[in-house]
Amino acid sequence: MVKTPKVDRIQSQMHDSQPVIRPLDASTLPDFLHFFDHDAFADNPRWAFCYCQFLYVDHNQVNWKARTLDENRTAACDRVGAQRMRGHLAWLDGKVVAWCNAAPRPMMHSFDDEPVADADRIGMIGCFVVAKPYRRRGLARALLRAACDAFAAQGLVCAQALAQRNAGSEAENHFGPLAMYLSEGFVVQSEDDDGVVVLRKSL
Repeated sequence: MVKTPKVDRIQSQMHDSQPVIRPLDASTLPDFLHFFDHDAFADNPRWAFCYCQFLYVDHNQVNWKARTLDENRTAACDRVGAQRMRGHLAWLDGKVVAWCNAAPRPMMHSFDDEPVADADRIGMIGCFVVAKPYRRRGLARALLRAACDAFAAQGLVCAQALAQRNAGSEAENHFGPLAMYLSEGFVVQSEDDDGVVVLRKSL
């Protein structure tokens, strides 16, 4: 069927619409689960078991490689129910298409072996997942801004993030692009030999 100019305009408006962003909580948990069950890692199935639990466990106590999809899915539900997991979801075209894992640093136990004096005042940007058809539309940036606003509302004084300077794939860039953080006012705190950059932004 040949598309008419009117149809083209309508479809363009649908795809150019602003995302609806909401925090993860009990009311949005079903949408979170549906996103991770079906769309989040459709092009990267080896990470599909995660359900964004990697940063919430102490890896000195948990054998991550032995964790199963069902264990992580259940853990996500339990943590959301206990308000021990946070982040933001983005809706476009009537469905969740992106996620930002963002919580007070003390909730993310993977950082327990890297203590910092002001941990209680830090909001940690953990990672981003954007469904493949919706990438490069500014969703990560919109989620980042929502996360920082939420941190400020919680009384946290800074946001911290990681970025991979030499990310060679979309999967390796799951922390979020370094250029995005710099353009949003984050400043580099340190960088290790593997090119992992630690950034902070005052809120």
